[in-house]
Amino acid sequence: AAVDDFEALAGQGVRATLDGQQVLVGSTGLMQQAGVDVSPAQEAKSRLEQQGNTTLLVAKDGRLVGLVALADTLKPGAARAVSRLQQMGLDTYLITGDNRRTGEAIAQQLGMANVLAEVLPEQKSDQVKQLQQQGHRVAMVGDGINDAPALAQADVGIALGTGTDVAMEAGEITLVSGDPEGVVRAILLSRRTLVHIKQNLFLAFFYNIAAIPLAAAGLLNPMIAAAAMAASSVSVVSNSLRLRRYSPTDDQ
Repeated sequence: AAVDDFEALAGQGVRATLDGQQVLVGSTGLMQQAGVDVSPAQEAKSRLEQQGNTTLLVAKDGRLVGLVALADTLKPGAARAVSRLQQMGLDTYLITGDNRRTGEAIAQQLGMANVLAEVLPEQKSDQVKQLQQQGHRVAMVGDGINDAPALAQADVGIALGTGTDVAMEAGEITLVSGDPEGVVRAILLSRRTLVHIKQNLFLAFFYNIAAIPLAAAGLLNPMIAAAAMAASSVSVVSNSLRLRRYSPTDDQ
């Protein structure tokens, strides 16, 4: 069969001419724009979407001829990762281009309450921006080309190493294994690192605040002052090296 005039319509579907007949495959919105009556498939479409499937309608020369159901397989550990993030006090959102029924069905499997559905690829970054304008610090997790603008917009973009190069380029963090639970480990490690930074600042300032007035008053032997400065450096480095033995599982 000869395919001509193929056109991909972002967030809607595809259009092409097959053996002289115009074929459309995509969303309800695409069909309605083309004047295709989708009512014969509505019952089956709703049932499939409530089961978490993404549905595509197929039309030929303005007449509905088929319905295709696609199902995403959740990554192993995705539900556990969402649960751990929520236990850490973080709000979780599912941003999807699927319709609301499908999005809510997937969110239910993940244990997520917040669903932003029917979001076109170019609108994902806008959704992130809206959350930021509400005062949230946003970390975006994604692996597709369509996720790249949102990854760049987020305060922290986390790309999965099993995804596209574009997503990994846009994100600040890449989880090489592609394991969703790596998001939890990355946040725990970041928090522990920040704790060590604050401890190091305290150690450095403590020695200086204690020793400088004594030295200015002539009450501190230069040898003792030099030893105190060396001890300050050693304590900061030693405290930092403790991170080598840290495992995020220690906080779980």
